[in-house]
Amino acid sequence: MVLKQIRPIFYETYIAVIRNSIGTNLFRNFYAKIDGKKIDITKNGIFSCAFFVSSILLLFKLIRKIHGTVKETVRDFKKSNWKRIKKPKVGSILVWEAIDFGKGDFHKHIGFYIGSNKAISNSSKLRKPVIHHWTFGTKNKRPKRKIEAIYWNKKLN
Repeated sequence: MVLKQIRPIFYETYIAVIRNSIGTNLFRNFYAKIDGKKIDITKNGIFSCAFFVSSILLLFKLIRKIHGTVKETVRDFKKSNWKRIKKPKVGSILVWEAIDFGKGDFHKHIGFYIGSNKAISNSSKLRKPVIHHWTFGTKNKRPKRKIEAIYWNKKLN
């Protein structure tokens, strides 16, 4: 029996994992101890966007650890050679502006750009990753949600 050399195709596998994540409950709960008390910091999937994105990035060794917040995830980008770019590429990371979830509780959002003006990110309503317009659609020809930053890692080239 002759052994064949197998070389994983990094970028294509990365994109496939992102696409295959749609609809999964895998990223719904992320527990942490806060002041000695166990808390689901994602609130059963409402705030799972950073957990979703950072988990996939860690799987591909594109960041250092899993995170529960967008701020922590972006901070890790700087240590893991991610660079801001002006135009999205398939597989780049999108960070959307913070919006009010009520009572002044503002949260940023993070997800993956998959091309053709589409993104995959965690839906707070459905509590799982979904595919959607990359600016959540438009209203009066303006994006419904502004993209604050786009990130790319050269390992994806």
